[in-house]
Amino acid sequence: MIPRSLFRAAASLLPLLLAACATVTPSPERPRLVVLFVVDGLPQRQVTGYRPQLAPDGLARFLDRGAWYANANYTHAFTVTAAGHATLLTGATPSRTGIVGNEWRDPATGVEVYNTGDTAYRYIGNATQRLDGTSPRNLKADTVGDVLRRADPRAKVIGISGKDRGAILPAGHLGTAYMYMAQSGQFASSTYYMERHPAWVDAFNAARPADRWFKEQWRPLLPEAAYAGSLPDDSPWYGPRGGRLPMTMGAAADSAPNAAYYGSLLRSPFADQLALEFARAAIRGEQLGQDEVPDILVVSLSGHDYVNHAYSAESRLSHDHLLQLDRLLQGFFQDLDTLVGRDRYLAVLSADHGFTPLPEYTKSQGRDAGRVNLREMSARVNAELERSFGATPLVQVSPSSSLVVDRRLAAQRGLDLDRVAEVAREALLREPTIAAAYTRRELERGSLPDAPYFAAARRTWHPDVSGDVQYVLKQGWIATSNAATHGSPYPDDTHVPLLLWGPHWVRAGRVDTPVAPVDLAPTLARVLGLPPPPSSEGKPLP
Repeated sequence: MIPRSLFRAAASLLPLLLAACATVTPSPERPRLVVLFVVDGLPQRQVTGYRPQLAPDGLARFLDRGAWYANANYTHAFTVTAAGHATLLTGATPSRTGIVGNEWRDPATGVEVYNTGDTAYRYIGNATQRLDGTSPRNLKADTVGDVLRRADPRAKVIGISGKDRGAILPAGHLGTAYMYMAQSGQFASSTYYMERHPAWVDAFNAARPADRWFKEQWRPLLPEAAYAGSLPDDSPWYGPRGGRLPMTMGAAADSAPNAAYYGSLLRSPFADQLALEFARAAIRGEQLGQDEVPDILVVSLSGHDYVNHAYSAESRLSHDHLLQLDRLLQGFFQDLDTLVGRDRYLAVLSADHGFTPLPEYTKSQGRDAGRVNLREMSARVNAELERSFGATPLVQVSPSSSLVVDRRLAAQRGLDLDRVAEVAREALLREPTIAAAYTRRELERGSLPDAPYFAAARRTWHPDVSGDVQYVLKQGWIATSNAATHGSPYPDDTHVPLLLWGPHWVRAGRVDTPVAPVDLAPTLARVLGLPPPPSSEGKPLP
C-alpha cells in the first residue's frame, strides 16, 4: 500500500506541476459542491414504477427538472455493493479497480479478504473486528476526488454511508470516510484518515441521535390500496422473523437502545435519515461548497439494500422504503438550496446495483428461478476433481462468484493449475444452474469474446485477486439465505438509475442512449475542469 503521507506530498506538489504544464484549466462555471447519492440496491424499475407516488421535489427533481438516463447498466458480471461503489467515481470496472466483490479469497493462500479491510487501522472510538473496513488499500484506481485533491489540496472529499465500503471506496485514497457503527449508533472514521474526530463529529455523536427511534414505529406513508401491486407483508418467503408494517424499532424486551437496536435501524428508513443528518452536519462542519474550490460529498444510503435483502424489491416494505427515502431526499434538497445555494451545486443519484426478484415470486409467474447451495455445488465439483486427479478438496468457493484452486495442494501433487481449472470449469458447466464459466487462462487471454457473458465476466475479474474459474448463475437463480439478493449480469441487477440535476451544468430531459455507470466519473471530471481518473474506462455522458 502506498503510504498516505506520500499521497499528501504528491497533493502538495501537483498543483505547481499542473500550473506549469497548463494541463488543467478550471472552468469558471464549476459547481462549488458535487453531491453524489448512492442508493444501495435500487433497481431502475422501482424508480419508474413508483413515479406517480413520488414527492414533488425528491427523486422528481431529477426526473422532471434534471437529466435522467433511462438505459444505464453496469457492464461487469458480479454486481455487488463494493464493486459498484468502486466503479462510480473511478470510472473503472472491477478488472481495473481490483474490487471484485465485497469479499474474495486470496488466490495465493485461499484466505478470505474484505474489500476495505486493513488491520493497520482501526475505527475511532469504536471496536474494530479483523474484517472491518478501515481503508481504501485494496482499491487499485483513483477517484475523481483523488484527481481533484491532487490538483488542489484545499478541496474536500467526504464519503458517508451506513456501510464502511459505501463510504471508503467513493472517498478514494485522499478523501475522508465516515461509517455508521451498528454497535453504537455513532458515525466514525478510521485512523487511516485521522487520529481523532473533528469537533463537529464529536458533537453529533454526543447528542445520540440514533436513540430517538427506540420503540418508534416505521409506518407506511400511503393507504393500503397504494401498495396493491407489491407483495403483501409477512409473505412466507421472509423467514421466521417475518416482516410487517408498522414495524417497531427495538425488541419488546429491551429497556434501552442496544447493539441489536442500532443494527435493526439499517433495515428501516431511519438509518438513511441519520446518514442525511450527518451529511448536513458535515456540510456545516467542513464548510462544504462555501468557497471557490469545489468539494465532493458522497452519501451512500444503505437502508434500501438491507430492506430488499430481507423482504425483496417486490415487497410492500421495499415499496414504502423508497417512498420514505424520496421524502428524505426532498428535505435534504431544501437544505442544500439554503446551505450551499440552489445554483451552486450539482446533484447526482445512482445505485451500486439493482436486485434480482425473489425466486419464489418469479416461479409463481411461470419463469425459471430458484436457490443454489454453493457448498453442495462445491462438493460435487471437488468430487469430480478427485476422480480426475486423486486429490481433494482442490477448489474453494470464493465469495466473488468464482472457484479458487488450492495452490498448496496442487503443488504437493504436482498438478498443473490450468488443467485443474479446466476440469473444474467442465464440472461447473454440468450444473443445471450455471449459465457460463471461464478459466483464468481464458480470462487473461480474452480468447472467447463472443461467448455468453464472457465480456462481463472479464470486466468483473482481476488477475491479482480473482479466482481461477469465474462463473455466472442462470437468470433468476440466487445463492443466499436472504429473501433476495443481487450479483448477476442480468438487467434486474445491472439496470440502475443515473440521474443528474444542476441547471448550470445539466440539460433537463430523458436520455435513452445506452450508458454505463463508468461514464459518470469522466462526466464529473469534465464539469470540474479536471482530467478523468487515470483508470477510467467511461466516456462523458451525452
